[in-house]
Amino acid sequence: MFAQKPLSIYIHIPFCSVRCAYCAFNTYTDLEHLIPAYVDALCKELEYVSRQNPHQSAHTLFFGGGTPSLVSPHHYRLIFQTLKRRFALDAHAEISLEANPNDLCLDYLRALRRLGFNRLSIGMQSASTKVLQQFDRRHDLQMTVDALAYARQAGFDNVNLDVIFGSPGESLDDWKATVDALRRLAPEHISMYGLELKGGTALRLRVDAGEIPAPDEDLFADMYEYAAECLALDGYVQYEISNWCRPNRACRHNLQYWRNLPYVGLGAGAHGFAGGCRYSTVASPQRYIAALNGAAAAPVFPLTPAVARANRVDAADDLYETIMMGLRLTREGINRPGFKRRFGQDFVEMFPAAIAKFQSAGLLKVKDDRVHLSDSGRLLSNAVIRELV
Repeated sequence: MFAQKPLSIYIHIPFCSVRCAYCAFNTYTDLEHLIPAYVDALCKELEYVSRQNPHQSAHTLFFGGGTPSLVSPHHYRLIFQTLKRRFALDAHAEISLEANPNDLCLDYLRALRRLGFNRLSIGMQSASTKVLQQFDRRHDLQMTVDALAYARQAGFDNVNLDVIFGSPGESLDDWKATVDALRRLAPEHISMYGLELKGGTALRLRVDAGEIPAPDEDLFADMYEYAAECLALDGYVQYEISNWCRPNRACRHNLQYWRNLPYVGLGAGAHGFAGGCRYSTVASPQRYIAALNGAAAAPVFPLTPAVARANRVDAADDLYETIMMGLRLTREGINRPGFKRRFGQDFVEMFPAAIAKFQSAGLLKVKDDRVHLSDSGRLLSNAVIRELV
């Protein structure tokens, strides 16, 4: 079931200058003084995870957060030195960094490019000053424009812009202005997410208290469809429910997740899936640093001394994850030959009634080599996936 596949590496940087009002990720403010010790711990964790599989091939590397653009080129150089010593990074590996627009200057980006970063994901989030202020973001649209210009000058030809739609009080005209700005900026990749009001976030607390209105689900759909139509006109390919790209510019690292293929997760609060095991590391940066500094023996791959929870993935769990993630890929969907090799049965034959139902309703398209969502099925993907899994 878990044959050896090309590996991806995710490294979590949990530090932020300001916590965004919508953010439910494992992030911390006022801890930037820990970055040197944290980088040292990351290098130790890379050593641990590679001990039993030295020089294993890896084809994508992704630094997420948090705010990875708070880390200096000097500290990234230390991480890269360890990575290259312990793993066999493909010559054409995709190496991505998430960044806030206001952290990016030309010198910083040139230094990152020299280190080997070749993909940049910039958190634009919105073109609306009102929305950005509601999100507690530290930038405006002009800073995004400037950051993209610096990225181009530094030699980045693969840039993603992240945007969020459906914030409380955001109108369709507000969203159209964001889509218009995206079209002018013309990045190679666009990630577009409907706002989720996660428990404990500042926005959720304000909505629950009645200070601001709850997002409108009908408006959500209108915003999504408007953006999808505009991006299609501009030649973008929608390859995942929330992601569009220029031809051949899909995010290879995220495809690893959606295809349910192995990746190691390193850093405080990271998640990983490798060697038939799903796991997560301790969330606190201080506890993460202490765990790596106090360790002696190396656990079995892919576990490290920083791992807090780990579970072996059985066939039922693997089936669930493969369907849930695969159907998010709007064109590729579930690869039928690959599914049969993995689970011993054709996908359509495993779920004949449900697939026939959704095919008849126009939500699924069934082809000889794959099953994927139709255009109308994108908006009802959760219902389709829920019934199948």
